[in-house]
Amino acid sequence: MQKEGYRASTIESAISSLKSVSRRANLLDPEQVKSYLGRANLAEGRKEALTVRLARFYKYQGVTWSPPRYKRIEKLPFIPLESEVDQLISGMGKKQACFLRLLKETGMRPGEAWQLQWKDVDTERGFVNVTPEKNSSPRQLKLSNQNIAMINSLPRFGTYIFHKPNADQLTSLRYFRRVFIRRRKRLAAKLQNPRLEQIAFKTLRHFKATTEYHKTKDILHVMQLLGHKNIRNTLVYTHLVNWESDEFVSKVGASQKEITELIKSGFDFILQKDGLAYFRKRK
Repeated sequence: MQKEGYRASTIESAISSLKSVSRRANLLDPEQVKSYLGRANLAEGRKEALTVRLARFYKYQGVTWSPPRYKRIEKLPFIPLESEVDQLISGMGKKQACFLRLLKETGMRPGEAWQLQWKDVDTERGFVNVTPEKNSSPRQLKLSNQNIAMINSLPRFGTYIFHKPNADQLTSLRYFRRVFIRRRKRLAAKLQNPRLEQIAFKTLRHFKATTEYHKTKDILHVMQLLGHKNIRNTLVYTHLVNWESDEFVSKVGASQKEITELIKSGFDFILQKDGLAYFRKRK
């Protein structure tokens, strides 16, 4: 896989999957492996991924393999309320709160955020430059003043923002995620809100994409925000917005200054009548 240019995280995930199967069946006996998959209490998508990794392994071993048929069942991602996301962020430690806030505001992948370096953040203009993962597009994303302040408050141990320069990125991210899961569980119990336990790092990417599409109705904008190269990967978020529940705040601008302030605040121009400019913004 290294020779074929697979990423380290993909290779490590494949090895982990094969080790998991090997603890329950003889990997070199394809029929025994198929029997295990048939009775295993695993999601169809998980079984499908395992058959792909097993096919690669058997090809390498020169073993004949007739893979079973499994098909991933597509499910809509869980989208939490913004109040729940904010509760989760406020209940975390300093570094994890900053990391979660970054994911919430930008929609970047956890791995993209984890590999950020100090030089990637433009504190003067309020932007972060994202080095893409998974064949996505590089992009420059806007940060709030609050997020910039949180980033600047973190200790500087070297090149990277969230981990030490000599730390293995995959190993350190896994440990960071385990700590997050423990704190999330305690917070969900404390607030008596089990929905918090459904919020993972990737959930915040879904949250950003959904709220951004709700705000703009511009699927191409969301596609660029997420770094997708294929719009089919972005279209799922159009199914997560209930347009019937749209509520708006309306404003009127009478002067150039008022109109400018409304535009800066995210209001959309609707019409102009009797010398007044009418704007609205979704709640």
